[in-house]
Amino acid sequence: MPNKISVLIIDDSAVVRQVTAAILSNAPDIQVLPPAGDPLIALERMNQHWPDVIVLDVEMPRMDGITFLRKIMAEHPTPVVMCSSLTEKGAQTTMDALEAGAVAILTKPKLGIKGFLEGAADDLITAVREAAASNVRRLKTNAALIAQPTRPVAPVQSSHAMARTTESVVAIGTSTGGTQALEILLRTMPRVAPGMVIVQHMPEKFTAAFSKRLNDLCEIEVIEGKAGDRVIPGRAIIAPGGKHMALTRSGAQYRVEILDGPPVSRHRPSVDVLFRSVAKYAGRNALGVIMTGMGDDGAHGMVEMHNEGAFTIAQDEETCVVYGMPKVAVRLGAVDLSLPLQRIGAEILART
Repeated sequence: MPNKISVLIIDDSAVVRQVTAAILSNAPDIQVLPPAGDPLIALERMNQHWPDVIVLDVEMPRMDGITFLRKIMAEHPTPVVMCSSLTEKGAQTTMDALEAGAVAILTKPKLGIKGFLEGAADDLITAVREAAASNVRRLKTNAALIAQPTRPVAPVQSSHAMARTTESVVAIGTSTGGTQALEILLRTMPRVAPGMVIVQHMPEKFTAAFSKRLNDLCEIEVIEGKAGDRVIPGRAIIAPGGKHMALTRSGAQYRVEILDGPPVSRHRPSVDVLFRSVAKYAGRNALGVIMTGMGDDGAHGMVEMHNEGAFTIAQDEETCVVYGMPKVAVRLGAVDLSLPLQRIGAEILART
């Protein structure tokens, strides 16, 4: 069928290739091409039939996944879903993969891979569908922006800032393509930037490496959230993978709560959980930003923020890798302003 998403699996494990192929073949809109045991074999096959999406292992013989990814993104940008082990080393390697242009991450354990993959079948199919819908040329453009030196935006003194009785809070939600978008945005933030709370859809353990990476690159402090962390100017708190994060307030102080619980809007952490708590505890003292990502997580929470008087911004379609979450928020009437990614930082500073 011509409308099917063609997928090439590249993994040196025969078990992973077999199980992944079986799972994806069950999806009516996905066509699995003959899998490859390493990137060099894959390149030969890709010359005959270039896939719509590649599912790529990180550690492989002859050519590692990161090297192959960089080669593909430079020569023929293609949506790539990276498979990485659920370890600290795997998390750091995956940060390199996201920087190189991977669309999504799938985690896998060292042992019990067959059972794990079968249990994560829905996540695997969703990742492939999201990858197929992504604008990978935008990923390449963002990578070029990241490579350029960045000077933080000069803060703007707004006329309404002194009217507020509580410090401003900026709440940001993003998913597919968001790791690059957040890096571009946060690198523009000066040390006097308002406190930020962020949900980026990402697996457990990966958010720690992601936060550390951003902290090393940015003028502001970037941390993975822990229960009770204060939201203060010059600090961005990223929700830990596998947990929800919510804002709470004690007097004039904002803090975050880290919560267990089922996925909300199909995600944990969920942007909706964060945005709804920001609407409740910060109200008009908040500013909400919804950026690139598949689906609708955060759109309904942004409606609540907007109704409570928060100013709301959506990343525009042209600069999104996937114009999903912002599109739904706009459709629901929750967005005051849609902006290109490169202009969001200055707008945050002008309005807080």
